[in-house]
Amino acid sequence: MRVISIADFLDAKRKEIDERLRELRPLIEEYHRLEAAAAALAGVDPGRAQRSPSRASAPSAAKNGRRRSRRNTRADQALELVKAKPGISIAEIARRTDINQNYLYRVLPQLLERGLVKKSGRSWHPV
Repeated sequence: MRVISIADFLDAKRKEIDERLRELRPLIEEYHRLEAAAAALAGVDPGRAQRSPSRASAPSAAKNGRRRSRRNTRADQALELVKAKPGISIAEIARRTDINQNYLYRVLPQLLERGLVKKSGRSWHPV
């Protein structure tokens, strides 16, 4: 009967775990890519994705020099919540405002580009 020391046992288990992690890493990366793709597709409205020819040929506001202005947009709501609760996450903004998370993943980076918010990890802060 061979006696194995605790140190040898722990080294062997660490090695097994490291090998298994190396095997699983590509699968985890694929999982995250698929998860992001599914989230992006969840926010796509099939009816809006296929525009009818009559709508496609209609002049847009940008083409004729007018810009649409909205008051109290969802982006404004998200910004106000970030100001009220610095460090808030997108999931929390979605829960508090009933705005779809997928939409917020598009809106908050736009607010970031405009210099209205900053991101730290998963939390958002006013500038």
